[in-house]
Amino acid sequence: MTLSEYILDVNEATFETQVVLKSFDVPVVVDFWAPWCGPCRVLSPILERQAIEAGGAFVLARVNVDENPNLSIRYGVHGIPAVKAFRNGELAAQFHGAQPERTVRRFIEQLTPSEAEQAVEQAHSLLATRHYPEAEAAYREVFEQDETNSEAALGLVESLLIQGKGSEARSILENFPPGMAWVKAESYLPLATLLSQVETAAPNLDLPPLEASLYQAARLIGRGNLPAAMDGLLDVLRQDKSYREGLPKQVLLALFALLGDQDPLTRRYRDELASVLF
Repeated sequence: MTLSEYILDVNEATFETQVVLKSFDVPVVVDFWAPWCGPCRVLSPILERQAIEAGGAFVLARVNVDENPNLSIRYGVHGIPAVKAFRNGELAAQFHGAQPERTVRRFIEQLTPSEAEQAVEQAHSLLATRHYPEAEAAYREVFEQDETNSEAALGLVESLLIQGKGSEARSILENFPPGMAWVKAESYLPLATLLSQVETAAPNLDLPPLEASLYQAARLIGRGNLPAAMDGLLDVLRQDKSYREGLPKQVLLALFALLGDQDPLTRRYRDELASVLF
């Protein structure tokens, strides 16, 4: 970034692009000010200095309220200076009045992601684009440095499971760090359990037909053939809906969670699962 990209003067025509949309890439701190405002002349240099020092960790957008009254109305600016921060297209934090530099610095530090958060976001991108080994390595690096990072733990579990690596995923799940991610992580335990059982099973193990079909579905997950794996799981359910206390259903639901609600496989096989169960 150049200096002009760290500090922008925005108006009603450019606010949507340079603030709202830009905030999906980097936090945007908006300074509502006016030339006649004495406290603004105190606060604005503090914000500008921190924008330069941050080197692109956030962008400072300046709005002259005299020239852009509609923005003041839209965002409830009743007095200036008013500072409003945007992340992911939404208002994330705000304060009013001239504040000491240390207070402003704390405000901005809360907005800008830490190195670990940035690393997890990069790992999320790798996982979303199905670069599974790379995602696994990225999540692992963060998790090994901080085993209390539940987002990194969840991402590592997901990247392992989608590659069929059940034993390590199960180990992480059984010692999962506290946090909001646990709710989703818990749903992956049936899949991790089945994959780990298959990993440790003897190669020529003689299994009953339904168990053999279940194990084969797990092997197909590890090979990346999810449609065939899901077909196999559905076939087991067609023959016995309560087989192993509904494990095939739980594994399918875990796969849907891994892929996401909008994935074509999720939509297709969720409907097929409903037709089998109901």
